[in-house]
Parts: sequence; C-alpha cells; structure tokens
Amino acid sequence: MSIQVSGAAGAPSQNAKSKVVRRTANYHPSIWGDRFISNTSEDKDIHFRKVREVEELKDEVRNELFATGHLSQQLGLIDALQRLGVAYHFEREIQEALEHIYTTLNDKIDVDDLYKVSLSFRLLRQEGFKVSCDVFKKFKDEDGQFKEGLTSNVEGMLAFYEATHLRMHGEDILDEALEFTTTHLKSTESLIGNPLAAQITCALKQPLHKGIPRLEARRYISFYEQEASHNKVLLKLSILDFNLVQSLHKEELSYITRWWKDLDFATKLPFARDRIVECYFWIVSVYFEPQYSLARKILTKVISMASTLDDIYDAYGTLEELEPFTEAIERWDISCIDQLPEYMQICCRALFDVFEAIENELAKKERSYRVTYAKDAMKHLVRAYFDEAKWFYQNYIPTMEEYMHVGLISSGLPMLTTISFVGMGDIVTKEAFDWTFINPKIITASSVIGRLMDDMKSHKFEQERGHAPSAVECYMKQHGVSEQVVHDEFNRQVANAWKDINEECIRPTVVPMPLLMRCLNLTRVLDIIYREGDNYTHVGKEMKDRVASVLIDPIPI
Repeated sequence: MSIQVSGAAGAPSQNAKSKVVRRTANYHPSIWGDRFISNTSEDKDIHFRKVREVEELKDEVRNELFATGHLSQQLGLIDALQRLGVAYHFEREIQEALEHIYTTLNDKIDVDDLYKVSLSFRLLRQEGFKVSCDVFKKFKDEDGQFKEGLTSNVEGMLAFYEATHLRMHGEDILDEALEFTTTHLKSTESLIGNPLAAQITCALKQPLHKGIPRLEARRYISFYEQEASHNKVLLKLSILDFNLVQSLHKEELSYITRWWKDLDFATKLPFARDRIVECYFWIVSVYFEPQYSLARKILTKVISMASTLDDIYDAYGTLEELEPFTEAIERWDISCIDQLPEYMQICCRALFDVFEAIENELAKKERSYRVTYAKDAMKHLVRAYFDEAKWFYQNYIPTMEEYMHVGLISSGLPMLTTISFVGMGDIVTKEAFDWTFINPKIITASSVIGRLMDDMKSHKFEQERGHAPSAVECYMKQHGVSEQVVHDEFNRQVANAWKDINEECIRPTVVPMPLLMRCLNLTRVLDIIYREGDNYTHVGKEMKDRVASVLIDPIPI
C-alpha cells in the first residue's frame, strides 16, 4: 500500500500535528504525451475528392445489394457491409432486405446448410428479429448430439459459433452449440494452410457480437482483402471510409486533448489517472459514426471527469473531505466549494464547467432540458462512490446484495448510458431519459458485466493499496468460498447478463434500437478492456495497439 502525506496535489496546508495520510495508487502517466494535440489535416481538395469517391462507391454497392436476389449472396453482402464498418451508409436498404429474408425465412433456407442457417440467424437476431433457435435442431442426430459430420465444415462451424453469442435464456441448444463449436474450432485453428485459421483465432478470443465495431472493421478489412471472391468495390469503399472517419476522429481527439491539457490535471491532480486518449477510444467504441461527433465530445469529457472523481473517492480524498465534496456536487452549487480543499475545488469547477458548456451547446437546438438528466445521473454516481468510500473507512464488508445495490451504479454504466443520449439527435425523447432512471434490464445487465469483470481483474491491485471491498471479497466472506469459486460464479452471472442484453434487443423494443445500441456498445468496450486485466488503469501493449489501429494508423490503399 502506497502512502502519501499531505502537501501534494493542492491538499490544504496542515500543521505538523495533523498531517493527512493519503492513499495513492501510483498510476503510470499517460503513455501518449502530446502526440494527439496537433492534428495536421490533409489538403481540403484531396479530402473532398475522397468524399466524392466514397459517394460514388456507395451508389455502386447500393445497386449491387438489391441487384442480387440470391439469398446466400445477399446474406454474404449484408454480413460484409456490417463487418467492414460501412453498414451505417445502408441502414434502410439492409433493414428492408432483412425484413424480406425474415418473412420468407422458412421457404428460402437450405435445411442442410449450416453456414447459411447460422449466418441468417445471427444477422436477423442482431436486428432484433425474433428467430427461433429451433432452426438448429436439424443439425442434431437421433441421440440429441450435434452431427459429427458438421465439424468438417469449418466455415459453417465458425458461423455457428458466432451465432451462439446471440443466445437468450432457456435456449439450451445454443448453450450446447457454443461448447461444441468452441471445442472443435480450437482443434482447427492450428491447422496449417487453413485460410480461416487467423479468423478462428480472433473469434475464439473475441466473438463478433462482443467486439467493438471499429476494431472489428479494421481487423476484418485485412481478412476480406485475402478472400479470393472479395468484392473490389466494397473493399475500396471500406478502406476509404475507414480512413475518412479516422481523420474526423483525429480532429476530435486533438480538440479533446487540448481541452484536457488546458485543465492541467496531470500537474494539479497528479494522483489521478491521466487517460484522456483511452477515454476517447472508449467513446469512439460507443459510437464511431460521423453524425455522433458532438455526442462523442460530450461523453468523452464526462467520462474523463468521472475517472478523476473515481480516483478522489477511491484513494486520495479523506472521509472528512468527501462528505462536503459529495454535498457540493449533489447541490450543484459553485458557492458550496469554497470550504473544500484546493484539489477538490479544481475538480468541482472543471466538472461544473463541462456541464455548463454542454448546456450552452444544447440550448442552440432547444435540447438543454437533457442536461438536468445528465446532472442527475452524475449525482447518483457520486453518491455511490461516497457509499463505497464509507465502507472503506468503516472497515465494513457488505453483503453481496448491499454491495451490488451500490456497485451497479458505481460501475458508471447507468451514468454513461444516460449521458450517451445527451448529444444524439431527435430520436432521443424525455421518455427515453426517464427510462434510463427506472433500472431497465439492459442497463442493469450491462452494469453487472462491468462491475463483475472490473472487480475480478482489478481487486488484487486495489486491495494492495487499500480500497473499499470488491464483489470478490464480499462474495468470499458471505459464502465462505475460494476465489476460484467466486470467479466461476461471476463468469456465469456475466454470461446470463449477456443473455438479458440479447433479450432486450428483440422487437418490439422498449426504446428505439439506436439507443439500445449505445448500451450494447458500452458493454462491448468493457469486454475488451477487462477481459485480460484492467487495460484502462494499466495501459499495456495490447491497448496501445488497439488505440493505434483505430486512431493513428490509416489503412494503406
């Protein structure tokens, strides 16, 4: 456990008798330095030429999408559009094509084609169509086992594996199929000369349904390029579009990093994590499309403030300081901060400034009412942080029920979901914001995944420095079991939470699908960040490579 005595980070001056003993986590500094601050935009003429070329290529692809009446070609093209990251240009066309496929599903699907059945099942489920998992019964033998002959169809097995991740509660056949396909694909991925080997390795590590769209597109472009039958027009469109959108992201990140540098938290609040680039990567994963530029800027600023608040509550602040700090934020009143330590005043002012800027921006579109919901979501988060801090100072280990009641909110997912809507368009209504505050199943499921995955990966590091109990400690104490038993149980709960998310995305949905996609994508980021460890707090090579592939390196044409 690392101890720091007051005097650093703007802590109030104390006399020798009452030095404040603080915990610090000794987080490593940003690995990026100032590399994103300046952004050299390409020549405007070149940029507009690329935009024009993208429009022309889109027209070619659009004509092709409806020129093909053959089911397998249509399915393959829709799958490629989605995986290459350009489906957002063809939402209406894809929707119409899938609705047609759905209404004629039973007539068109070749009963013995595992690839075709699996692909159509996944594509339809992704769009919220209620397709029965019974379509896979035909692939079982008289003993109720999957037919052994299926294993020689590697492409079909991979498609089947990807389809199983859309499973819902009670779909035993898909639970069995996940185990069946995983086992056989593991033995196939090492086969030399198999063109699908690299795809299988990636899929086993990160199934498509749990992957971040932007990362998946970057990866799939390289696979698609190697396919002998790839569509040259579609490949060119996807590369050009990826690079164009990446140039927009670079502009946004330059603006965000300049804002962050002006705050100068690295100097003024050196105990907090300096992760602005990782925060922006997180939010690009929630929505990458150009029309969400304002939403990305808003949510990146908010998540970076939440990260700083988390570090104040988790490690640096004392209980005596945290109480008035929490009250100041709950009252949202700048006049309340005068009695706070200087470092808390710095954080409070920055937080209030962020929300004031959001309000001014939204007022131009008569949407400033949304900021009230955003503030309420932030107040709920801060209250949960404070509850956890009290547990630490009281040396109290709550029951799992008590812990999760607070822990689901402190995961940040309810706040992030609510504020992800703030910068979006007219599809967001007051009713949608009200919905986020009634603990809908999809947000609860997302929070369960975030809370448990985070706790499993970070609790040891946190306990070393002194930290409120995590779900791991709470469960071990309450049930008297080993850490391995806890991990098995939590992994089961995470799998069930994914089923909840899948169920909530089936039509008719409670709120429009574009809003549910924010919940889904927020959960996908968690899977990427916490699967192997806490890649947000401890930024290693893997996270660095991911950021580079999405935000630094264009795809060579």
